Amino acid sequence: MIIPRQLQPILVSRAKQYPVVTVTGPRQSGKTTLCQQVFPNKPYTNLERPDLRDFARNDPRAFLAQFGDQGAVIDEIQRVPELLSWIQVEVDEKKQMGQFILTGSHQLDLSREISQSLAGRTALLKLLPLSISELNDVEAYSSITTDALIHKGGYPRIYEQQLDPAMVLGDYFETYVQRDLRELVQLKNIQLFEKFVRLVAGRIGQVVNMQSLANDVGVSSPTVSEWTSLLEASYITFRLPPWFSNIGKRLTKSPKLYFYDVGLAAWLIGITREEHLATHPLRGHLFENLVVLETLKAIHNSGEKPNLYFYRDSAKNEADILLDGGDGIRLLEVKSAQTVASDAMRPAHTVARILGDRIKSMGLVYDGEEYQQRSEFEVLPYKKIGDWV
Repeated sequence: MIIPRQLQPILVSRAKQYPVVTVTGPRQSGKTTLCQQVFPNKPYTNLERPDLRDFARNDPRAFLAQFGDQGAVIDEIQRVPELLSWIQVEVDEKKQMGQFILTGSHQLDLSREISQSLAGRTALLKLLPLSISELNDVEAYSSITTDALIHKGGYPRIYEQQLDPAMVLGDYFETYVQRDLRELVQLKNIQLFEKFVRLVAGRIGQVVNMQSLANDVGVSSPTVSEWTSLLEASYITFRLPPWFSNIGKRLTKSPKLYFYDVGLAAWLIGITREEHLATHPLRGHLFENLVVLETLKAIHNSGEKPNLYFYRDSAKNEADILLDGGDGIRLLEVKSAQTVASDAMRPAHTVARILGDRIKSMGLVYDGEEYQQRSEFEVLPYKKIGDWV
């Protein structure tokens, strides 16, 4: 069983508008499967293979010439970033839309190389792990529980092959540390880095304090900053930036950290069974990660660029999510309860008064199933967050 992806029509559309489409995202998020499904007649090549990697590096012109006018799906392009300059030459000569479809799972190298070689020639799309909306379209998972979602995460193979999440996520992290990281940087102490990642997972949704994190890990603050950037570049975590504006308030300047897969975050803090979540002290933080991530997925799956923020000022007024659409801000408060308390939106109302007419609408996302339209805000089941975005 292959679960259909919501990014598919966007990928088809962009391939008619650009000579190159680049699809990035975490390893095992489904990039290869999607691209091969959409372009079944294009040759496929994977630069993870050492022989193909050597071919592409040593004779890039011949490597690309083998595909002819139809181009190819080229997997893990970040492995041979110098190939992008030759792809630029090829597409400038052929002037053919959708000639090359590229995938990559390390955004730092790709962003730099693409901006130099393929600016204006490639569409940039991001495929994250499965969204709740995508799972809802599959009968077997349409009624999946919240704790099951947090435990399993969103990597497609867990669902498509009905695999044990703890096994898959454990292997995933080991592969990431043992192979990917060793190739990207020279880590002097793998054990300290693993401790760092687990501590980051334990601080989901908190404003980042690099010095505090460095003290707990036992390394310097610059090392923690470097490691944090590494987690982001390899699609393990992402930053939710604070909202800034001149409103006469001292606003928090540090971001919050969330994981691209909530299942991996849960595994890192020791949750290996769904039952562990019932009384776990970090369940609320994991639920918040789930909602922020689903909001991000909905934006990327529509081919748009995210404008997501959180709000916090020196008076500790806080709002979990601000979605700035240009025509106003939509404010979301996240609660992991299955019912809505009478004062649940009190913090959001305070922030709304501060931001004034910038606020377009407000919503409360909760772990329930009933939608409610109240006088000043909407009550949104988290499984429907994709529709609201």
